Amino acid sequence: MFKRTEGTGATFRQSVTMHCVDVGVAAALDVDLGYSAADPFAVTASFQTEYGEVVWTFARDLLLRGLTRPVGDGDVEVWPAVGFTGAAMVRIEFRSPDGELLVETPSRGITAFVNQTLRLVPAGEESAHLDVDELIDQLLAV
Repeated sequence: MFKRTEGTGATFRQSVTMHCVDVGVAAALDVDLGYSAADPFAVTASFQTEYGEVVWTFARDLLLRGLTRPVGDGDVEVWPAVGFTGAAMVRIEFRSPDGELLVETPSRGITAFVNQTLRLVPAGEESAHLDVDELIDQLLAV
């Protein structure tokens, strides 16, 4: 189910359940996937932990291409998989200096999320949605 953020029709979040894929660990994680046309190349994955919210921001293109083939090099990798029941799944591996997390989720939820982002900002039209002046201001403020 999609939830539009108030104040803009070009931002939304979708909740999905992801499962840890680790030896001896069977944990379900509720994850909010987010997208905003104001940052058209990126998506976010927000995890609620006992220590607070952990947010990963990475390329939308990783989710799009990761539905059909392995992609990514570095902090986030995405690839298609088959679950124990034979269902189409997507695996996502998040890596940081603090650790790694490998999760999987049914591909239908990721496909629905990616399709919604493409309705808002079609592939190849991302640059038209960027506010270059705002980006420069942000860079100079740092």
